[in-house]
Amino acid sequence: MPARTILFSAFLAALTVQAAVAETVPLPQPKPDTDTDKPIATPLPQPATNAPLPSADAINPDRFGAKPSDSAYGAFQRGLYKTAYNLALVRAQNGDPAAQTLVAEILSRGLGTPVNAAEAAKWYALAAEQGIPESQFQYALMLLDGRYVKKDEKAAYALMQAAAEAGNRLAQFNFAQLLVKQDPGDAGIAKAVSYYQRAAATGLADAQYAMAQIYANGVGGTPRDDAQARGLLAQAARQNYDTAQIDLAAWMIEGRGGARDLKSGFGWMKQAAEGGNVAAQNRLAKLYMGGIGTDPDPILAGAWYTVARRAGLIDPQMDDFLQGLTEDQIKQALQKANRLP
Repeated sequence: MPARTILFSAFLAALTVQAAVAETVPLPQPKPDTDTDKPIATPLPQPATNAPLPSADAINPDRFGAKPSDSAYGAFQRGLYKTAYNLALVRAQNGDPAAQTLVAEILSRGLGTPVNAAEAAKWYALAAEQGIPESQFQYALMLLDGRYVKKDEKAAYALMQAAAEAGNRLAQFNFAQLLVKQDPGDAGIAKAVSYYQRAAATGLADAQYAMAQIYANGVGGTPRDDAQARGLLAQAARQNYDTAQIDLAAWMIEGRGGARDLKSGFGWMKQAAEGGNVAAQNRLAKLYMGGIGTDPDPILAGAWYTVARRAGLIDPQMDDFLQGLTEDQIKQALQKANRLP
């Protein structure tokens, strides 16, 4: 076996990947893509947001119905969680819904006290009954999950809608998701649009991306508007929403929804790749390979594909590209890959 073939075989073995389906992403071309009717890659609906709760510093006292001078919230804000819990618990036991919400928040996250999701659910439920939107949202999530309370999708739906109508942006997004889940067709999306729009207007990246898809595809009774879609992709991308960064990069390179901007498209793809998105890492490798938005760099192309391949993404086009590299280029690509995120 020729030394060059042995070296390449060892190179592939060093990637230590499991079998994966190839990503069928064509290399972007320097000329505009004539197929301007391509939908955004990720179809609706997106998974509902159920991210960890925000840090204590990010919590607005209004969510507890408290004034900034409130002693329980003041202690909470200063990180005196046990003190906040003790102060709020007395009020919660006396029926104060704001205090009930604060107690539930502390218990659900184990701030100054052991995590007790079942007990938190009890307090969320009591506050939800009194119309506190944040508790309605959190309790609705628990009812959908059914882990610490009895699963009840009908009750969850009602609470999520109530919280959404009260202006809770996470509830607006998640209620929209429920509507789409109930009816994945155009009619379901049409019902969800107003909730996506309201959540997007508050700056919620998930909702901005969802509305970008709706505008891009012209669904749910919403006329197709690539310029609006691109603007929303940009808003979500600026919040480090990696899927939006990938789509925005592709649109800028294609010139969809606005002027072509190869350099900025490359920059957004690089940001998503550096953030750990495997698809972006593979696409960035192709941009380096083709010199699109940047100078051609076969070493970095090989390095970024190596990173993606180690994560399980196998692309025959990029495998062929690697076989065309010299022995020295392969060594350099491996060295760079070992230093990449």
